[in-house]
Amino acid sequence: MSSSTEARAQLASVVKTYDIRGLVGEGLTDEIVTAIAAGFVDEVGAAGGDVIVGHDMRDSSPRFAAAFASGAQARGANVVSIGLCSTDESYYASGALGAPAAMFTASHNPATYNGIKLSRAGAQAISMETGLGAIRDRAGAYLAAGAVEPAAQPGTYREENVLSGYAAHLRGLVDLGGIRTITVVVDAGNGMGGLTVPAVLGTAADLPALPISIEPLYFELDGTFPNHEANPLEPANLVDLQRAVVERGADLGLAFDGDADRCFVVDEKGQAVSPSAVAAIVAVREIRRVRALQPEGEIAVIHNLITSHFVPEAIEAAGAVPVRTKVGHSLIKDAMRSTGAIFGGEHSAHYYFRDFWSADNGMLAAMHLLAEFGSQAEPLSKFGARYSPYAASGEINSTVSDVAAAYTRIVEAYAQQAEFDELDGLTVEGIVASDEPFWWFNVRPSNTEPLLRLNVEAADVATMTRVRDAVLSLIRA
Repeated sequence: MSSSTEARAQLASVVKTYDIRGLVGEGLTDEIVTAIAAGFVDEVGAAGGDVIVGHDMRDSSPRFAAAFASGAQARGANVVSIGLCSTDESYYASGALGAPAAMFTASHNPATYNGIKLSRAGAQAISMETGLGAIRDRAGAYLAAGAVEPAAQPGTYREENVLSGYAAHLRGLVDLGGIRTITVVVDAGNGMGGLTVPAVLGTAADLPALPISIEPLYFELDGTFPNHEANPLEPANLVDLQRAVVERGADLGLAFDGDADRCFVVDEKGQAVSPSAVAAIVAVREIRRVRALQPEGEIAVIHNLITSHFVPEAIEAAGAVPVRTKVGHSLIKDAMRSTGAIFGGEHSAHYYFRDFWSADNGMLAAMHLLAEFGSQAEPLSKFGARYSPYAASGEINSTVSDVAAAYTRIVEAYAQQAEFDELDGLTVEGIVASDEPFWWFNVRPSNTEPLLRLNVEAADVATMTRVRDAVLSLIRA
Protein backbone atom coordinates (compact mmCIF):
# COMPACT_ATOMS: atom_id res chain seq x y z
CA MET A 1 0.00 0.00 0.00
CA SER A 2 1.42 3.38 -0.97
CA SER A 3 1.75 6.11 1.64
CA SER A 4 -0.93 8.29 0.01
CA THR A 5 -3.31 5.32 -0.19
CA GLU A 6 -2.66 4.52 3.45
CA ALA A 7 -3.23 8.14 4.45
CA ARG A 8 -6.54 8.21 2.58
CA ALA A 9 -7.61 5.02 4.35
CA GLN A 10 -6.73 6.64 7.67
CA LEU A 11 -8.70 9.73 6.67
CA ALA A 12 -11.78 7.65 5.87
CA SER A 13 -11.53 5.94 9.27
CA VAL A 14 -11.55 9.17 11.31
CA VAL A 15 -14.32 11.08 9.53
CA LYS A 16 -17.49 10.17 11.44
CA THR A 17 -21.11 11.17 10.94
CA TYR A 18 -20.89 14.38 12.99
CA ASP A 19 -17.19 15.07 13.56
CA ILE A 20 -13.65 13.80 13.06
CA ARG A 21 -12.15 11.52 15.69
CA GLY A 22 -9.45 8.86 15.95
CA LEU A 23 -6.36 7.51 17.63
CA VAL A 24 -3.44 9.94 17.65
CA GLY A 25 -0.70 8.80 15.28
CA GLU A 26 -2.81 6.03 13.78
CA GLY A 27 -5.99 7.58 12.45
CA LEU A 28 -5.09 11.19 13.08
CA THR A 29 -1.73 12.58 11.91
CA ASP A 30 -0.31 16.01 11.05
CA GLU A 31 -0.49 15.17 7.34
CA ILE A 32 -4.16 14.22 7.54
CA VAL A 33 -5.04 17.26 9.65
CA THR A 34 -3.32 19.60 7.17
CA ALA A 35 -5.27 18.04 4.30
CA ILE A 36 -8.56 18.30 6.23
CA ALA A 37 -7.86 22.00 6.85
CA ALA A 38 -7.33 22.59 3.15
CA GLY A 39 -10.51 20.72 2.27
CA PHE A 40 -12.43 22.64 4.94
CA VAL A 41 -11.33 26.04 3.61
CA ASP A 42 -12.29 25.01 0.09
CA GLU A 43 -15.66 23.58 1.08
CA VAL A 44 -16.83 26.55 3.19
CA GLY A 45 -15.33 29.17 0.87
CA ALA A 46 -13.06 30.63 3.54
CA ALA A 47 -10.21 31.77 1.26
CA GLY A 48 -9.62 35.47 1.93
CA GLY A 49 -11.63 35.31 5.18
CA ASP A 50 -11.07 34.23 8.77
CA VAL A 51 -11.03 30.67 10.12
CA ILE A 52 -11.03 30.20 13.90
CA VAL A 53 -8.85 27.46 15.38
CA GLY A 54 -9.09 26.42 19.02
CA HIS A 55 -8.00 23.38 21.00
CA ASP A 56 -8.39 21.55 24.29
CA MET A 57 -5.70 20.48 26.79
CA ARG A 58 -4.74 17.14 25.18
CA ASP A 59 -1.00 16.78 24.58
CA SER A 60 -1.51 16.41 20.82
CA SER A 61 -3.96 19.30 20.45
CA PRO A 62 -1.51 22.24 20.03
CA ARG A 63 0.43 20.31 17.39
CA PHE A 64 -2.70 19.41 15.45
CA ALA A 65 -4.00 22.98 15.71
CA ALA A 66 -0.72 24.19 14.18
CA ALA A 67 -1.00 21.62 11.37
CA PHE A 68 -4.55 22.76 10.68
CA ALA A 69 -3.46 26.40 10.62
CA SER A 70 -0.78 25.50 8.08
CA GLY A 71 -3.25 23.82 5.73
CA ALA A 72 -5.83 26.57 6.12
CA GLN A 73 -3.30 29.33 5.42
CA ALA A 74 -1.97 27.44 2.42
CA ARG A 75 -5.45 27.57 0.88
CA GLY A 76 -5.78 31.29 1.58
CA ALA A 77 -7.65 31.49 4.89
CA ASN A 78 -6.64 33.93 7.64
CA VAL A 79 -6.27 31.86 10.79
CA VAL A 80 -7.52 33.30 14.08
CA SER A 81 -5.97 31.16 16.82
CA ILE A 82 -7.96 31.29 20.07
CA GLY A 83 -5.71 28.74 21.80
CA LEU A 84 -6.97 26.75 24.77
CA CYS A 85 -10.76 26.82 24.90
CA SER A 86 -13.89 24.76 25.48
CA THR A 87 -15.96 23.62 22.53
CA ASP A 88 -18.78 26.03 23.35
CA GLU A 89 -16.18 28.80 23.61
CA SER A 90 -15.17 28.00 20.02
CA TYR A 91 -18.86 28.23 19.06
CA TYR A 92 -18.97 31.64 20.72
CA ALA A 93 -15.98 32.76 18.65
CA SER A 94 -17.60 31.41 15.46
CA GLY A 95 -20.81 33.25 16.23
CA ALA A 96 -19.37 36.51 17.55
CA LEU A 97 -16.74 36.80 14.81
CA GLY A 98 -18.94 35.39 12.05
CA ALA A 99 -16.32 32.90 10.88
CA PRO A 100 -16.04 29.12 10.39
CA ALA A 101 -14.25 27.28 13.18
CA ALA A 102 -12.26 24.15 13.96
CA MET A 103 -12.07 22.86 17.52
CA PHE A 104 -9.50 20.19 18.37
CA THR A 105 -10.86 17.82 20.97
CA ALA A 106 -11.93 14.22 21.42
CA SER A 107 -14.48 15.35 24.00
CA HIS A 108 -14.93 12.58 26.59
CA ASN A 109 -12.73 9.99 24.84
CA PRO A 110 -9.50 8.73 26.47
CA ALA A 111 -6.17 10.53 26.17
CA THR A 112 -5.04 8.43 23.20
CA TYR A 113 -7.73 10.03 21.02
CA ASN A 114 -8.14 13.42 19.41
CA GLY A 115 -10.51 14.91 16.88
CA ILE A 116 -11.96 17.99 15.21
CA LYS A 117 -15.39 19.59 15.55
CA LEU A 118 -15.99 21.79 12.50
CA SER A 119 -18.50 24.63 12.16
CA ARG A 120 -19.53 27.00 9.43
CA ALA A 121 -19.74 30.69 10.29
CA GLY A 122 -22.22 31.37 13.08
CA ALA A 123 -21.49 28.03 14.80
CA GLN A 124 -23.54 26.20 12.17
CA ALA A 125 -22.99 22.45 12.44
CA ILE A 126 -21.38 20.35 9.72
CA SER A 127 -22.32 16.69 9.38
CA MET A 128 -21.57 14.04 6.78
CA GLU A 129 -24.60 15.13 4.74
CA THR A 130 -23.99 18.87 5.08
CA GLY A 131 -20.35 19.16 4.12
CA LEU A 132 -18.22 16.76 6.14
CA GLY A 133 -18.29 14.14 3.41
CA ALA A 134 -17.22 16.73 0.85
CA ILE A 135 -14.41 17.93 3.14
CA ARG A 136 -13.23 14.33 3.45
CA ASP A 137 -13.20 13.92 -0.33
CA ARG A 138 -11.33 17.19 -0.89
CA ALA A 139 -8.78 16.22 1.76
CA GLY A 140 -8.39 12.83 0.14
CA ALA A 141 -7.56 14.48 -3.17
CA TYR A 142 -4.81 16.52 -1.51
CA LEU A 143 -3.41 13.38 0.12
CA ALA A 144 -3.45 11.60 -3.22
CA ALA A 145 -1.56 14.51 -4.79
CA GLY A 146 1.03 14.35 -2.01
CA ALA A 147 0.68 18.00 -0.97
CA VAL A 148 -1.80 20.84 -0.50
CA GLU A 149 -1.87 23.06 -3.56
CA PRO A 150 -1.03 26.60 -2.38
CA ALA A 151 -3.49 29.40 -3.11
CA ALA A 152 -2.35 32.43 -5.09
CA GLN A 153 -2.61 34.49 -1.90
CA PRO A 154 -1.70 32.60 1.30
CA GLY A 155 -3.56 33.45 4.47
CA THR A 156 -2.37 35.27 7.57
CA TYR A 157 -2.16 34.21 11.21
CA ARG A 158 -3.11 36.05 14.39
CA GLU A 159 -3.94 35.15 17.97
CA GLU A 160 -7.02 36.34 19.82
CA ASN A 161 -8.22 35.74 23.39
CA VAL A 162 -12.00 35.31 23.48
CA LEU A 163 -12.43 33.94 27.02
CA SER A 164 -13.49 37.26 28.56
CA GLY A 165 -15.95 37.94 25.77
CA TYR A 166 -17.37 34.45 26.09
CA ALA A 167 -17.82 34.79 29.86
CA ALA A 168 -19.44 38.22 29.53
CA HIS A 169 -21.77 36.94 26.81
CA LEU A 170 -23.03 34.09 29.01
CA ARG A 171 -23.44 36.40 32.00
CA GLY A 172 -25.61 38.57 29.75
CA LEU A 173 -27.90 35.63 28.95
CA VAL A 174 -28.52 34.46 32.54
CA ASP A 175 -28.71 36.77 35.56
CA LEU A 176 -27.23 35.03 38.59
CA GLY A 177 -26.76 38.14 40.71
CA GLY A 178 -30.01 37.86 42.65
CA ILE A 179 -29.96 34.22 43.72
CA ARG A 180 -29.35 33.01 47.26
CA THR A 181 -25.79 32.07 48.17
CA ILE A 182 -25.07 28.50 47.12
CA THR A 183 -22.05 26.21 47.33
CA VAL A 184 -21.24 24.20 44.22
CA VAL A 185 -18.60 21.51 43.83
CA VAL A 186 -17.38 21.43 40.23
CA ASP A 187 -15.51 18.43 38.81
CA ALA A 188 -13.73 19.61 35.66
CA GLY A 189 -12.15 16.19 35.14
CA ASN A 190 -8.84 17.93 34.28
CA GLY A 191 -10.65 19.20 31.18
CA MET A 192 -11.49 22.62 29.81
CA GLY A 193 -14.01 23.36 32.56
CA GLY A 194 -10.94 24.15 34.66
CA LEU A 195 -10.45 27.19 32.43
CA THR A 196 -14.03 28.27 31.75
CA VAL A 197 -15.70 27.79 35.14
CA PRO A 198 -13.47 30.33 36.97
CA ALA A 199 -14.09 32.82 34.15
CA VAL A 200 -17.87 32.43 33.91
CA LEU A 201 -18.90 31.60 37.49
CA GLY A 202 -15.93 33.25 39.23
CA THR A 203 -13.93 36.42 38.77
CA ALA A 204 -11.08 35.16 36.54
CA ALA A 205 -12.45 37.18 33.61
CA ASP A 206 -12.73 40.34 35.77
CA LEU A 207 -16.50 40.01 36.05
CA PRO A 208 -18.36 40.83 39.30
CA ALA A 209 -18.42 38.12 41.95
CA LEU A 210 -21.56 35.98 42.05
CA PRO A 211 -23.31 34.58 45.16
CA ILE A 212 -21.81 31.20 44.26
CA SER A 213 -19.01 29.52 46.18
CA ILE A 214 -17.11 27.20 43.84
CA GLU A 215 -15.38 24.17 45.33
CA PRO A 216 -12.97 23.01 42.59
CA LEU A 217 -12.20 19.39 41.82
CA TYR A 218 -9.56 18.51 39.22
CA PHE A 219 -9.31 21.98 37.66
CA GLU A 220 -5.70 21.42 36.52
CA LEU A 221 -5.66 21.11 32.72
CA ASP A 222 -4.18 17.70 32.00
CA GLY A 223 -4.93 15.77 28.83
CA THR A 224 -3.73 12.51 30.38
CA PHE A 225 -6.77 12.59 32.72
CA PRO A 226 -4.87 11.43 35.82
CA ASN A 227 -7.91 11.23 38.12
CA HIS A 228 -10.65 9.76 35.95
CA GLU A 229 -11.86 9.94 32.37
CA ALA A 230 -13.65 13.18 31.57
CA ASN A 231 -16.85 11.35 30.69
CA PRO A 232 -19.54 12.03 33.31
CA LEU A 233 -22.03 9.89 31.41
CA GLU A 234 -20.26 6.88 32.98
CA PRO A 235 -21.36 6.55 36.64
CA ALA A 236 -17.83 5.61 37.79
CA ASN A 237 -16.61 9.05 36.75
CA LEU A 238 -19.13 10.79 39.02
CA VAL A 239 -18.07 9.02 42.21
CA ASP A 240 -15.48 11.62 43.30
CA LEU A 241 -17.95 14.47 42.76
CA GLN A 242 -20.74 12.69 44.61
CA ARG A 243 -18.46 12.05 47.57
CA ALA A 244 -17.16 15.62 47.63
CA VAL A 245 -20.64 17.17 47.52
CA VAL A 246 -21.75 15.16 50.56
CA GLU A 247 -18.48 15.58 52.52
CA ARG A 248 -18.36 19.34 51.95
CA GLY A 249 -22.05 19.91 52.59
CA ALA A 250 -22.49 21.56 49.20
CA ASP A 251 -25.83 22.44 47.65
CA LEU A 252 -25.05 20.58 44.44
CA GLY A 253 -22.30 19.38 42.12
CA LEU A 254 -21.53 19.94 38.45
CA ALA A 255 -19.39 17.66 36.26
CA PHE A 256 -18.10 18.70 32.85
CA ASP A 257 -16.76 16.47 30.12
CA GLY A 258 -13.31 16.98 28.56
CA ASP A 259 -14.22 19.81 26.21
CA ALA A 260 -16.78 21.22 28.68
CA ASP A 261 -19.71 21.31 26.28
CA ARG A 262 -21.74 18.90 28.42
CA CYS A 263 -22.66 19.36 32.07
CA PHE A 264 -24.01 16.75 34.50
CA VAL A 265 -25.60 17.52 37.87
CA VAL A 266 -25.75 15.83 41.27
CA ASP A 267 -27.89 16.95 44.21
CA GLU A 268 -26.89 17.62 47.80
CA LYS A 269 -27.24 13.90 48.60
CA GLY A 270 -24.81 13.01 45.82
CA GLN A 271 -27.55 11.57 43.62
CA ALA A 272 -27.48 12.25 39.89
CA VAL A 273 -30.09 14.61 38.47
CA SER A 274 -31.10 13.28 35.07
CA PRO A 275 -30.28 15.36 31.99
CA SER A 276 -33.98 15.10 31.11
CA ALA A 277 -34.86 16.89 34.35
CA VAL A 278 -32.29 19.59 33.58
CA ALA A 279 -33.73 19.90 30.07
CA ALA A 280 -37.22 20.37 31.50
CA ILE A 281 -36.04 23.00 34.01
CA VAL A 282 -34.21 24.99 31.35
CA ALA A 283 -37.03 24.61 28.83
CA VAL A 284 -39.60 26.04 31.24
CA ARG A 285 -37.28 28.97 32.08
CA GLU A 286 -36.68 29.78 28.43
CA ILE A 287 -40.37 29.47 27.52
CA ARG A 288 -41.28 31.80 30.39
CA ARG A 289 -38.67 34.36 29.32
CA VAL A 290 -39.60 34.32 25.63
CA ARG A 291 -43.34 34.35 26.34
CA ALA A 292 -42.92 37.51 28.39
CA LEU A 293 -41.39 39.17 25.32
CA GLN A 294 -43.72 37.43 22.85
CA PRO A 295 -47.24 37.10 24.32
CA GLU A 296 -48.67 35.65 21.11
CA GLY A 297 -47.46 33.12 18.60
CA GLU A 298 -46.01 29.63 18.67
CA ILE A 299 -42.87 28.80 20.62
CA ALA A 300 -41.05 25.59 19.72
CA VAL A 301 -38.74 23.57 21.96
CA ILE A 302 -36.81 20.52 20.75
CA HIS A 303 -36.21 17.27 22.60
CA ASN A 304 -34.76 14.06 21.24
CA LEU A 305 -36.79 10.88 21.39
CA ILE A 306 -34.74 9.42 24.29
CA THR A 307 -35.60 12.17 26.77
CA SER A 308 -38.16 11.48 29.47
CA HIS A 309 -41.84 11.83 28.55
CA PHE A 310 -41.92 14.52 31.21
CA VAL A 311 -39.91 16.85 28.96
CA PRO A 312 -42.61 17.29 26.27
CA GLU A 313 -45.25 17.36 29.03
CA ALA A 314 -43.43 20.25 30.74
CA ILE A 315 -42.99 22.05 27.43
CA GLU A 316 -46.71 21.81 26.65
CA ALA A 317 -47.71 22.81 30.19
CA ALA A 318 -45.55 25.92 29.86
CA GLY A 319 -47.37 26.91 26.68
CA ALA A 320 -44.94 25.83 23.97
CA VAL A 321 -44.83 23.17 21.27
CA PRO A 322 -42.50 20.17 21.77
CA VAL A 323 -40.67 19.02 18.64
CA ARG A 324 -39.39 15.42 18.77
CA THR A 325 -36.17 14.66 16.89
CA LYS A 326 -33.58 11.97 16.31
CA VAL A 327 -30.49 11.76 18.50
CA GLY A 328 -27.42 13.68 17.31
CA HIS A 329 -26.03 17.17 17.83
CA SER A 330 -25.75 18.14 14.14
CA LEU A 331 -29.31 16.99 13.51
CA ILE A 332 -30.60 18.98 16.46
CA LYS A 333 -28.66 22.11 15.52
CA ASP A 334 -30.19 21.91 12.04
CA ALA A 335 -33.65 21.38 13.55
CA MET A 336 -33.15 24.32 15.91
CA ARG A 337 -32.57 26.58 12.91
CA SER A 338 -35.29 25.14 10.69
CA THR A 339 -38.00 25.29 13.38
CA GLY A 340 -36.86 28.47 15.11
CA ALA A 341 -36.85 26.57 18.40
CA ILE A 342 -35.71 28.57 21.43
CA PHE A 343 -34.15 25.59 23.21
CA GLY A 344 -33.29 21.95 22.66
CA GLY A 345 -32.39 19.19 25.13
CA GLU A 346 -30.90 15.71 24.78
CA HIS A 347 -30.73 12.78 27.19
CA SER A 348 -26.93 12.91 26.84
CA ALA A 349 -26.69 16.36 28.51
CA HIS A 350 -26.32 18.38 25.33
CA TYR A 351 -28.39 21.56 25.57
CA TYR A 352 -28.97 23.97 22.67
CA PHE A 353 -29.95 27.64 22.78
CA ARG A 354 -31.36 29.88 20.06
CA ASP A 355 -29.63 32.83 21.72
CA PHE A 356 -26.30 30.99 21.45
CA TRP A 357 -26.43 30.57 17.68
CA SER A 358 -28.56 27.43 18.17
CA ALA A 359 -25.41 25.65 19.38
CA ASP A 360 -25.00 23.47 22.47
CA ASN A 361 -23.58 24.91 25.65
CA GLY A 362 -23.28 22.95 28.90
CA MET A 363 -22.13 25.97 30.86
CA LEU A 364 -25.21 27.94 29.84
CA ALA A 365 -27.48 25.08 30.88
CA ALA A 366 -25.71 24.96 34.26
CA MET A 367 -26.25 28.69 34.70
CA HIS A 368 -29.98 28.33 34.02
CA LEU A 369 -30.16 25.51 36.56
CA LEU A 370 -28.28 27.57 39.15
CA ALA A 371 -30.56 30.56 38.53
CA GLU A 372 -33.76 28.55 38.92
CA PHE A 373 -32.54 26.52 41.88
CA GLY A 374 -31.03 29.55 43.60
CA SER A 375 -34.30 31.47 43.33
CA GLN A 376 -36.11 29.13 45.72
CA ALA A 377 -35.38 27.54 49.09
CA GLU A 378 -35.79 23.78 48.58
CA PRO A 379 -32.80 21.43 48.41
CA LEU A 380 -32.03 20.19 44.92
CA SER A 381 -33.14 16.63 45.73
CA LYS A 382 -36.66 17.90 46.38
CA PHE A 383 -36.64 20.64 43.74
CA GLY A 384 -35.34 18.31 41.02
CA ALA A 385 -37.78 15.52 41.85
CA ARG A 386 -40.64 17.63 40.49
CA TYR A 387 -38.98 17.46 37.06
CA SER A 388 -38.23 13.73 37.20
CA PRO A 389 -41.45 11.93 38.21
CA TYR A 390 -40.95 8.75 36.16
CA ALA A 391 -38.65 5.73 36.39
CA ALA A 392 -35.92 5.35 33.76
CA SER A 393 -33.44 2.58 33.07
CA GLY A 394 -30.68 4.76 31.69
CA GLU A 395 -28.91 3.61 28.54
CA ILE A 396 -28.03 -0.11 28.53
CA ASN A 397 -25.70 -1.43 25.83
CA SER A 398 -25.77 -5.01 24.54
CA THR A 399 -23.43 -6.60 22.01
CA VAL A 400 -25.62 -7.78 19.13
CA SER A 401 -24.33 -9.31 15.90
CA ASP A 402 -27.70 -9.39 14.11
CA VAL A 403 -29.68 -6.22 14.78
CA ALA A 404 -32.46 -7.12 12.31
CA ALA A 405 -33.12 -10.39 14.12
CA ALA A 406 -33.29 -8.61 17.48
CA TYR A 407 -35.78 -6.10 16.02
CA THR A 408 -37.90 -8.97 14.70
CA ARG A 409 -38.01 -10.64 18.10
CA ILE A 410 -39.08 -7.37 19.75
CA VAL A 411 -41.78 -6.60 17.17
CA GLU A 412 -43.20 -10.11 17.39
CA ALA A 413 -43.26 -10.02 21.21
CA TYR A 414 -44.98 -6.62 21.43
CA ALA A 415 -47.15 -6.65 18.30
CA GLN A 416 -50.40 -6.91 20.27
CA GLN A 417 -49.54 -4.61 23.14
CA ALA A 418 -47.66 -1.64 21.71
CA GLU A 419 -47.30 0.89 18.91
CA PHE A 420 -44.04 1.25 16.96
CA ASP A 421 -42.17 4.00 15.20
CA GLU A 422 -38.78 4.08 13.52
CA LEU A 423 -37.82 7.76 13.67
CA ASP A 424 -34.52 6.69 15.23
CA GLY A 425 -33.99 3.01 15.87
CA LEU A 426 -37.17 1.34 17.12
CA THR A 427 -39.43 3.05 19.65
CA VAL A 428 -42.10 0.92 21.29
CA GLU A 429 -44.97 2.61 23.16
CA GLY A 430 -47.14 0.42 25.35
CA ILE A 431 -50.89 0.41 24.77
CA VAL A 432 -52.32 0.63 28.29
CA ALA A 433 -55.66 1.41 29.90
CA SER A 434 -56.13 4.80 31.54
CA ASP A 435 -55.65 3.31 35.00
CA GLU A 436 -52.51 1.35 34.08
CA PRO A 437 -48.93 2.64 34.32
CA PHE A 438 -47.49 3.81 31.00
CA TRP A 439 -44.25 2.44 29.57
CA TRP A 440 -42.10 2.86 26.48
CA PHE A 441 -38.66 1.90 25.27
CA ASN A 442 -36.27 2.63 22.43
CA VAL A 443 -33.55 0.45 20.92
CA ARG A 444 -30.95 2.02 18.63
CA PRO A 445 -27.88 0.49 17.00
CA SER A 446 -24.55 2.17 17.58
CA ASN A 447 -23.02 3.89 14.54
CA THR A 448 -19.53 2.58 15.35
CA GLU A 449 -19.85 -0.66 17.35
CA PRO A 450 -21.94 -3.88 17.22
CA LEU A 451 -24.13 -2.63 20.04
CA LEU A 452 -27.83 -2.09 20.63
CA ARG A 453 -28.64 0.73 23.03
CA LEU A 454 -31.77 0.31 25.16
CA ASN A 455 -33.61 3.06 27.04
CA VAL A 456 -36.75 2.28 29.03
CA GLU A 457 -39.10 4.59 30.91
CA ALA A 458 -42.29 3.87 32.82
CA ALA A 459 -44.65 5.44 35.31
CA ASP A 460 -43.11 3.50 38.19
CA VAL A 461 -40.01 1.46 39.03
CA ALA A 462 -41.78 -1.90 39.03
CA THR A 463 -43.15 -1.41 35.51
CA MET A 464 -39.84 -0.08 34.20
CA THR A 465 -37.96 -3.06 35.67
CA ARG A 466 -40.42 -5.55 34.20
CA VAL A 467 -40.21 -4.04 30.70
CA ARG A 468 -36.44 -3.58 30.87
CA ASP A 469 -35.79 -7.19 31.79
CA ALA A 470 -38.20 -8.51 29.17
CA VAL A 471 -36.67 -6.45 26.37
CA LEU A 472 -33.11 -7.32 27.39
CA SER A 473 -33.98 -11.01 27.24
CA LEU A 474 -35.21 -10.51 23.64
CA ILE A 475 -32.16 -8.46 22.63
CA ARG A 476 -29.71 -10.96 24.11
CA ALA A 477 -31.51 -14.12 23.05
